[in-house]
Amino acid sequence: MILEQLKLTCNAPSIRVVQTLRGEVDDQNPYSQWNLCDYTGDDALRVLNARLTFCQHMGIDLDQLVMPRQSHTTNVAVIGQDFLDADIDQQERSLNDIDALVTALPGICIGVNTADCVPIALADPTTGIIAIAHAGWRGTVGRIAQCTVETMCRLGAAPADIYATMGASICADCFEVGDEVPQAFEQAGFDLKDILHRNAETGKAHINLQHANRQVLLAAGIPDDHITLPTACSRCNSDRYFSARRLGIHSGRTFTAIIRTTRNN
Repeated sequence: MILEQLKLTCNAPSIRVVQTLRGEVDDQNPYSQWNLCDYTGDDALRVLNARLTFCQHMGIDLDQLVMPRQSHTTNVAVIGQDFLDADIDQQERSLNDIDALVTALPGICIGVNTADCVPIALADPTTGIIAIAHAGWRGTVGRIAQCTVETMCRLGAAPADIYATMGASICADCFEVGDEVPQAFEQAGFDLKDILHRNAETGKAHINLQHANRQVLLAAGIPDDHITLPTACSRCNSDRYFSARRLGIHSGRTFTAIIRTTRNN
């Protein structure tokens, strides 16, 4: 398994952000070699093997890996000691319909699964509080990134000290949408000049999800130079990352994760 490192624009050696690659691509297998998501139709044993391999690469045990069952909400869950002390059934219930996670615990790896949506990893190196969010267009309109920042701040983080980085996700040229989508962004107060363009030939609307989430992070108080945009489009590079627009919804997901080790920053 090859893990790509995502950069935070801060000196925080104890905080690691990674995303998985598809691995060996088989045109007959939309789940490829490495898929950690267990609710999109992949074989359960293959998913478990991928998770165990991921944990081995990260140097953690399986019970230190936490991911939600996402459903395009703006719900944020805090992963604290009470979560770790709960039984598996309780943990699974608490992660249902959750699209962002926040933790202040060292050694706990939190992550989200995406296949074109924007994964956003956040960290306050001063307090050690970290977070991860899954932002599709609905979650972006609902400002899930802001909800995540607010949850971090309730635990003691400060917006001016938070750094954010986005993983591979669909680019604006690939993200063609119906007119109801830009209407939803406009009604939610987004600056459309920064996130909307129309294809000159088709007249279809295209949305830049990365810039939209940047707007949300800036409004939440995160400095512009603390925000790192993704370097790759999931649909343009579907041989490396999973893309639902290329492969369909019954396919694998790219896993983006953040962890704070027990080392001092």
